[in-house]
Amino acid sequence: MIDIHCHILPCVDDGPKTLAESLDLARLAETEGITKIIATPHHQHPSFMNSGYEVVRKVEELNDAFKQDGIGVTVIPSQEVRLHGEIIQHLELGDVLPLTPEGSYILIEFPTNSIPRYATRLFYELKLKGLTPIIAHPERNKVIVEDPDILYDFVKDGVLTQVTAASVTGHLGKKLMKFTDQLIEANLTHFIASDAHNGTERPFRLREAYSAVEGRFGIEMVYQLQENAELLINQQHVQVWPPEPIRRKKRFFGLL
Repeated sequence: MIDIHCHILPCVDDGPKTLAESLDLARLAETEGITKIIATPHHQHPSFMNSGYEVVRKVEELNDAFKQDGIGVTVIPSQEVRLHGEIIQHLELGDVLPLTPEGSYILIEFPTNSIPRYATRLFYELKLKGLTPIIAHPERNKVIVEDPDILYDFVKDGVLTQVTAASVTGHLGKKLMKFTDQLIEANLTHFIASDAHNGTERPFRLREAYSAVEGRFGIEMVYQLQENAELLINQQHVQVWPPEPIRRKKRFFGLL
């Protein structure tokens, strides 16, 4: 399996605090059947800054440590980039990285409680540059939960999304699991990734998530989501299915 969103680099954000913790997380990845991980430390986050050049250097060091320890996992450098107005300039300077070297996808994070007004325009400009935004964990954004049509409009315009494995499995709550199911059913997401930070509170859960998807949507959906991760890592165009708006139940007298 391939994990396109993981905080496995040590000492850079709210992921592992030591190299030993990163090694433990990589061993856990092996038990899940994960062979490739895209390292996505937070960048341009209010609490964390991880420039592209530093991420590339630290990923090289981590891969060397994995080889020395006999860990069969390969790490690819990237970032989880908080949306900001200078992304395109920073991409050109190498401060912001696509999800694969010289790739055409970029992982974008919104603030938890908002979506910047300039997001639509910036996504359009990124696409003009040949870069497709992938919105990280949209199911955890308050604005999207309250109005899923916002996400529908993004996806209709060519933006992709990635949901978190723990959202699929229900570890983040039943309401969030139900909403994530709605996103999958409406073709409003294209990847499942772990967003793993450690081996305890925020582990991978990818295998469990794919098992849940198989149980609720069938094996074909599992194949489609897994293949998209393969296509992305190989710098090919991912599969996109026609999105549908999420149909909400009408309210009567203020009640569902």
